[in-house]
Amino acid sequence: MKKIVNTPEAPMPIGPYNQATVFNGMVFASGQIALHPESGQLVLDDIETETHQVLRNLRAVLEAAGSNLDQVLKVTVFVKDINLFSRINAIYGEYFKTEHAPARELVQVAELPRFVNIEISAIAAV
Repeated sequence: MKKIVNTPEAPMPIGPYNQATVFNGMVFASGQIALHPESGQLVLDDIETETHQVLRNLRAVLEAAGSNLDQVLKVTVFVKDINLFSRINAIYGEYFKTEHAPARELVQVAELPRFVNIEISAIAAV
């Protein structure tokens, strides 16, 4: 049976979706953007700060689902500017160490929700 996951430790959904669903030992986490969960404000100081907030939000969702960053199997990263890749990757590497790094794609898109610069979703084991 599918389990719905929502936690106040990450931004609540702004549409008809949930932060994550769990099914058959897998967590499917919705894309996270740099919304601060308590204030509801976007954290857009620079791409490093924005990426940290996105990954903190993703970590909170995974933990609420009974998983964690070490259990992530696949990550999808959407960015508005591919030229920010190395700066994003430096922060990403602080959360996903080589020995547990998941499969990943990072793609440039024309626009993202709330006009942010990065959005990250994940699939993880429970």
